[in-house]
Amino acid sequence: MIYKIFLVEDDPTIVSVLDRQLAQWDYLVHSVEAFDAVMEEFTVFEPHLVLLDVSLPFYDGYYWCEKIRRVSKVPILFISSATDEMNLVMAVNMGADDFVSKPFQMKVILAKIQALLRRTYSFGMDPSILTHKGVTLNLNSALLSYGTQTLELSRNELKILQVLLENKGTVVTRESLMQELWQTDSFVDDNTLTVNIARLRKHLEEAGLTGFITTKKGLGYLVEE
Repeated sequence: MIYKIFLVEDDPTIVSVLDRQLAQWDYLVHSVEAFDAVMEEFTVFEPHLVLLDVSLPFYDGYYWCEKIRRVSKVPILFISSATDEMNLVMAVNMGADDFVSKPFQMKVILAKIQALLRRTYSFGMDPSILTHKGVTLNLNSALLSYGTQTLELSRNELKILQVLLENKGTVVTRESLMQELWQTDSFVDDNTLTVNIARLRKHLEEAGLTGFITTKKGLGYLVEE
């Protein structure tokens, strides 16, 4: 599952840092563009978590926190240089779940994000959904999503990707893949797997996933960790 993070911050440097760092952890980030229409963007994006600054153009973060709380229980993490006790109390009273002071360490904000997401969603994790580096593979629908692209996979494409993602960071041998695909490697031409891998790679490239599957010559195939 790819978690979506809604960033309400008007400092372009902080936006750039958070966007880049959170993407490395497979989070999908949307930073607000119209600070007088935060709720419209919130509704369209449907985030799993909100990062919210206090000092903003038009209306402050407390205003938007209250607005969000009227329609959603999504976890809200305040990020602000206003760290006095009154602001902390205000944040909690408006419905915030946690507070990070500026300047913040990235490892601290990541830890708080992970804790909030785990606490909010861990019991609802869907075992039929595999995610890795922005890729979401739905084992029930045989659909792969990446960015704005969605691919419908064949049975063999789905099975190959499932095995590789479940073993990401580890080389999966050709024999193991053939066993998973056809339940035997005795009567299947070795070229059949090669053809299936080539078709899958071509399909992935259509979604911009060039090089997603690595060949380890003489060993098998790998999706990098």
